[in-house]
Amino acid sequence: MKYIAHRGNIKGPNPADENTYEYLRYAWAQGHDVECDLIAHRGILYMGHDEPIELANTNFIQHEAVWCHAKNLEALELLIAMRTNCFWHEKDTVTLTSRGNIWCYPGHFPRNKRAVWLDLEGIELPEDRTGIYGVCGDTL
Repeated sequence: MKYIAHRGNIKGPNPADENTYEYLRYAWAQGHDVECDLIAHRGILYMGHDEPIELANTNFIQHEAVWCHAKNLEALELLIAMRTNCFWHEKDTVTLTSRGNIWCYPGHFPRNKRAVWLDLEGIELPEDRTGIYGVCGDTL
């Protein structure tokens, strides 16, 4: 099973550093896949959840171990054109990533070899995690 560092977190939430290139790269250098939020504005991709934080490093986000969460439709269009591993959702139970994984909304746990469950504060995951692709969370 694969662990995906949510916004680069591996030791709990860290809002001051989340979604910054250096923070994400640190988790990636530790051998983890990373999930990052990207926003587009006027054709330019930025790292950030609710607002742009810094310009996106296009070489980094195109790596197969980076899961790009588009935060607006413009970002999704740019990420698809760049052939990144990306997805977009709001409150859908699940969404498919550009590489065919099932990205699950918090609290939904389909047992499927392509499913990625979210392990976030306040969400209790089933103890048995066999048969899924991975878990995206803030803590190892």
